[in-house]
Amino acid sequence: MKLPKTALPALAVALPFVLGLAACGGHAHPAAPAPAPAPAAASSASVSSASSSSAAAASAAPIGRPKLGTFGLDTAGMDRTAKPGANFDAYASGLWTKATSIPADRSRWGMFDQLREASDANVRAILDEARSSNAAPGSSARKAGDFYAAYLDTAAIEAKGLAPIKAALAEIAGAKTHEDVARLIGRPDLPTEGPIGAGVSLDQKDPDHYVVHVVQSGLGLPEREYYLKKDAQFGEIRAKYAAHLRKLLELAGDSKASADAAAILALETKIAERHWPVADRRERDKTYNPRTLAELQKEAPEFPWKAYLAAEGYAGEQKFIVAEASAIPKLAKLFRETPVATWRAYLTYHVLRSSADVLPSAFDREVFDFYDHTLNGQPEPRERWKRAVSAVNAALGEAVGEIYVGRHFQPRAKEAMDRLIENLRKAYASRIEGVDWMTPETKKVALEKLATFRPKIGYPAKWKSYATLDVQPGDAFGNAIRAAVWKHEYDRARLGKPSDRDEWRMTPQTVNAYYNPVFNEIVFPAAILQPPFFDADADPAVNYGGIGGVIGHEMGHGFDDQGAKSDPKGVLRTWWSQADVDAFKKRTDVLADQYATFEPLPGLKVNGRLTLGENIGDVGGLNVAYRAYQLSLAGKPAPVLDGFSGDQRFFLGWAQVWRTVIRDQALRNQVMTDPHSPAIYRVNGVVRNVDAWYAAFEVKPTDALYLAPEARVRIW
Repeated sequence: MKLPKTALPALAVALPFVLGLAACGGHAHPAAPAPAPAPAAASSASVSSASSSSAAAASAAPIGRPKLGTFGLDTAGMDRTAKPGANFDAYASGLWTKATSIPADRSRWGMFDQLREASDANVRAILDEARSSNAAPGSSARKAGDFYAAYLDTAAIEAKGLAPIKAALAEIAGAKTHEDVARLIGRPDLPTEGPIGAGVSLDQKDPDHYVVHVVQSGLGLPEREYYLKKDAQFGEIRAKYAAHLRKLLELAGDSKASADAAAILALETKIAERHWPVADRRERDKTYNPRTLAELQKEAPEFPWKAYLAAEGYAGEQKFIVAEASAIPKLAKLFRETPVATWRAYLTYHVLRSSADVLPSAFDREVFDFYDHTLNGQPEPRERWKRAVSAVNAALGEAVGEIYVGRHFQPRAKEAMDRLIENLRKAYASRIEGVDWMTPETKKVALEKLATFRPKIGYPAKWKSYATLDVQPGDAFGNAIRAAVWKHEYDRARLGKPSDRDEWRMTPQTVNAYYNPVFNEIVFPAAILQPPFFDADADPAVNYGGIGGVIGHEMGHGFDDQGAKSDPKGVLRTWWSQADVDAFKKRTDVLADQYATFEPLPGLKVNGRLTLGENIGDVGGLNVAYRAYQLSLAGKPAPVLDGFSGDQRFFLGWAQVWRTVIRDQALRNQVMTDPHSPAIYRVNGVVRNVDAWYAAFEVKPTDALYLAPEARVRIW
């Protein structure tokens, strides 16, 4: 079920592209190992100097055969006719790019996608076993197997037709007042949303507690600019969206589908006009606006707050954090001005769209045709089993993750990651100590923050219990609704309780990583600790360029333009001097301007402000990873392997993880909505700011990627 998700402020920052990820979410279990204890936070003393013993261990010779090439690098995918200084991505990956076709059920294909495909196959094996076993009723294994089997049973879904959703549609049709509409929007058992949404998340100025966040919401297209841009391509998308709205309503028997579709598009356009631009929503200080219920009612009186919050289960709450403070009053006014009949059409469409994958195939296909094919260029739907895996991952992620870890995660990988992280921590400390633009007082707090970074590797210290989640065999629609309600109640139950610092925001089988500024933690799920990111048998230079760059990137989020707004305890506050803020901004403005010149499609340039945090993470992270690699050598020269120096292997290791081919539609969608730059710029845009890259590949001033030393961005 494509459940809508209210977009709360970004408290965690993921590493790769997030397009294509399901709900950035898992399920069954036989026996799994006891979870390892959570890693302890490092002491301040641990970052003072490089330990020769740990450095030697981190750079020790591999003990087996790497999975890629002879030393961890797929050199066969390189295009050695390309000039590194002209297009380093082409040099590192050109032959791979030319030889790689995007599968028909994908909008892009690359290293992340290959690992995700492998992870899905591993989860499928777990779920196939779970549904065919005699697991005890009520066990997580039984629930996962039943959820999976019901999702796969398209014959049963087809036979039921619209019967499972009829009650919801009838309730929407019966709405007579704006208060009725607000109650429907707030109900967790109705997969829909409205122009204003709410959800539970951490309080950024009080990390020990959770709070209800109020945010702008309500669009069917990916982002406000899809409604507002005048370019022909966006006009075409809006026309196709209107046709899609009409078709889906017609499938549900709407006799005035054309008029309702036009009304929905007009309403969503008005919502978009009142929304904040996506880049502005990154600003953590600007999106932290505490309000009482009385203040919400005073500032946005047209919205039925009490009816809505009661439906959400937040009736007793008195503190709220409003994200887009200036947008909410405008959206409230629009809510009241819009006729109830228009809201009925709007809610009907969004309930159908969100539920399409557990409704008859005509609904599922229509939603695919617009959202996946039109918006992202994907020729064919993903196989049903792959979508079933994603659905179970989203509903019971840690139940299957516990088994996944037992089968696919090696303790050896965690030990090596521990060493890598500590070397990166030491390298970051030396970089902070060495910068010439930060005052000593701010450096002291920055080093304290670095020392208290908490790494989480592989899997959680404790697993979620799904004992209260009701999963019924053969009821795909009902299971999806009950899973959504369970998730909502799980989050709601946090209110008034201490925050859970052991909790993970990704499952172990997720190929990704993230930094959470409120807990000051860096998190690396088991599934990303594989080639090309990490291979215990690979050359250390490749590992430092791959997973080392990932570690540096995530650490870098603690000191990017948003993460730096939280102190060592995760509290959102100003701890920089004004001189530091000005010096930092001077450098980050240059980086934003650099990326704003990149044009991945004709007339469509990268949004340097939207992608700034991720670009800071990449540039700073790779510099820190390079420093850590040098520390790991303990003063000894790196060997030359197959004609490549250690420095060359390091940078090629970074480039290898970003190998990606992507369809034009998906690329446009990414540029418009995603804070991560397209893959080619995560290579070319980064290395040109790293001094060591120039020496490693003899880059000249006449080369296209060359930046004069004074134009290179050196933050960390």
